[in-house]
Amino acid sequence: MLLRLRGRPFQTVLRWQLAATAAFTLIFGFSAGLHGALSGALGGLTGVAAGAAFAALGSLAEGKSAGMALAAMLRAEAVKIALMVLLLGLVLTTYTRVVVLGLIASFLVSALIFSMAAFVRDN
Repeated sequence: MLLRLRGRPFQTVLRWQLAATAAFTLIFGFSAGLHGALSGALGGLTGVAAGAAFAALGSLAEGKSAGMALAAMLRAEAVKIALMVLLLGLVLTTYTRVVVLGLIASFLVSALIFSMAAFVRDN
């Protein structure tokens, strides 16, 4: 499982997600202060955490039959979506001074970047 998490597509997309998160943290930090920076960071890290969960669960499908692999990937996608909803809901309900624009924008970009992993070659 750990070997798959260390694969080139995951590492590349993780770097892109973290770079985008850092950019949104800086942008919203300058425009909305400390709470804007924290909101941008939390949004991006939500996408990173959900993507890592997908990669971890998806790697369990390696070496299985096509049907078993598809079922494992569908479970991984369901966990990813549930984790996104849970984490965003947690931030929105507990962080009273959240900058919603920063949170959502950073999250959306991070989630979209993860979907580009299919275009990164392994070799």
